[in-house]
Amino acid sequence: MQGDELSHVDESGAIRMVDVGGKPSARRRATARAFVRMSSGTAERLRALPKGDALATAQVAGIMAAKRTSELIPLCHPLPLTHVDVGLEVEDGGVGIEASAETTAQTGVEMEALTAAVVAALTVYDMAKAIDKEMVVEDVRLLEKTKDAVG
Repeated sequence: MQGDELSHVDESGAIRMVDVGGKPSARRRATARAFVRMSSGTAERLRALPKGDALATAQVAGIMAAKRTSELIPLCHPLPLTHVDVGLEVEDGGVGIEASAETTAQTGVEMEALTAAVVAALTVYDMAKAIDKEMVVEDVRLLEKTKDAVG
């Protein structure tokens, strides 16, 4: 469902941070996905690495990025994240990344989940770029967001 107005633009067209002060806190969760398309040979090389190498580095990068989203996206509210999870799976033709973020706050965590997925994807890209010049980060999207009342 889409709204009628851009949330970060006021009536005069100026940018603004959304005032969430009057909104009740809710338990919020969001899940996002990204995919790094690469040659099957590159994917196999990543799959063959000892557990804890390239994919673990990307996982940690995604978690760290979620925690710093408000520093990267100018109008995002800093949120007290209660949980961030980043999973990476080597698939045919690439690496699939799914990231989720959770909080109890007055605004959602979509940007944190998306940021985690994208930064994890960029980390995979960075670690494999020397052997695969044709990689593409694609299919970045929000899969789900939920909001449940607290109390």
